[in-house]
Amino acid sequence: MEDQEALDLAADWADISQGLKKDLGPQLHTQWIKPIQLGSFCKETGTLDLFLPTEFSANWVADRFADRLSLAWKIARAEVRQVRITVHPRRRAMPELRVGGRAAPELRVPAANESAPTLAPASRPVAAPAPQTVAGFDVSASGIDPSLTFGDFVTGSANVLALNAAQRMAAAEKPQFSPLYLKGSTGQGKTHLLHAIANGFMAARPGARVFYCSAERFMIEFVQAMRQNEMIEFKSRLRSFDMLLVDDIQFIIGKASTQEEFLHTIDALLSAGKRLVVAADRAPQALDGVEQRLLSRLSMGLVADIQAADIELRRQILEHRLSRFTSAQVPQDVVEFLARTINRNVRELVGGLNKLIAFAQLTGQQVSLQLAEEQLTDILSANRRRITIDEIQRTVCQFYRVDRSEMASKRRARAVVRPRQVAMYLAKVLTPRSYPEIGRKFGGRDHSTVIHAVRLIEDLRSRDADMDGDVRTLLRQLED
Repeated sequence: MEDQEALDLAADWADISQGLKKDLGPQLHTQWIKPIQLGSFCKETGTLDLFLPTEFSANWVADRFADRLSLAWKIARAEVRQVRITVHPRRRAMPELRVGGRAAPELRVPAANESAPTLAPASRPVAAPAPQTVAGFDVSASGIDPSLTFGDFVTGSANVLALNAAQRMAAAEKPQFSPLYLKGSTGQGKTHLLHAIANGFMAARPGARVFYCSAERFMIEFVQAMRQNEMIEFKSRLRSFDMLLVDDIQFIIGKASTQEEFLHTIDALLSAGKRLVVAADRAPQALDGVEQRLLSRLSMGLVADIQAADIELRRQILEHRLSRFTSAQVPQDVVEFLARTINRNVRELVGGLNKLIAFAQLTGQQVSLQLAEEQLTDILSANRRRITIDEIQRTVCQFYRVDRSEMASKRRARAVVRPRQVAMYLAKVLTPRSYPEIGRKFGGRDHSTVIHAVRLIEDLRSRDADMDGDVRTLLRQLED
């Protein structure tokens, strides 16, 4: 795909996705539309590929949104005649499950010239079998990602407890707690830690049998095993692993039979001294529709909270990612801008950086603050907290120790004027208000007065370190 064509498709998809968000609402959009990735576009057939991470989500989107997506693309680009919704072709394979005397296969890390892990039972070599279902578990489903390790996990005060607990769980010696329950909101690093635990455990105990799946996958395979009359095999194979990791456990809510089986699996694993790690976006007690017995099992080990990354951790994450892009030149003011403004989750932060670097490299432009603001509009607007002029005035008055009434007063003493000008400057930087609107909030002052204040503070920041330090401190207080 040509670079310009890829950019055009990405731009069209951003518009289509935004339109679907308005039509479907944020919840449906986040769950089903946002995970879609653009694939290739065949000009000869007019076919555009759209990829989703799992077979379940691909089928769900195809059943419910195929017509809507096809129509939206045809309107956006006349040359698109059909849309094909499939699972992403680079899904990694899961280890096959084995029963009884038959050992579980090794998950072999691929060599440099291999594109994906290969699966081979210990008893006999198998030549790249076609995808198949073995007692309810889809062999071709997503598995452990060898690139997600503890060494690649950036640590700060927000996640140090979870990291330390994860490293204990991955160590060769028996952990002091099990299960480990990782709790954190979307995009804060739970899945990274799950894969890191799996990789660390396999390194510490070569030959250990490890199984990773999402709660959604667990439910789907459980239902398939029931339909195929393979529940005994399902249970035996699942419980034969030395470590079980289950992601997004909140999605197991409301399924009584699945909860019952998961409860029995937990009991079987823990009684056998096996290890269990689960992750969710809320605490066990906040899981609605979950049986009390299951809540008790999930809470009996250690619940490790992953807090939202603070600005220092966001800076470290950006610097860590930039160390991989040796050819990318990203100015420090852009790094600071991204760290301050993209604060909802780490996934959006890293995604914004990647998008900015990719756009700059594809178009030959230099990375700059202006380019960041232009290309990351959606991400930035979603992350910006709505700061009011009243909040700015209150914060500035507390910082400079002046009375709040001075913001609207006619006094022209320097001790009052300078804080007022700083507040006007911050109002222009942090709010969408126009100069006349800002002037009205400062005692009905003319818009030219606000313009003068903004330009003056900009000039002072460039040549007065103390003023620049004051503004930076106020920005931190207002944005954090």
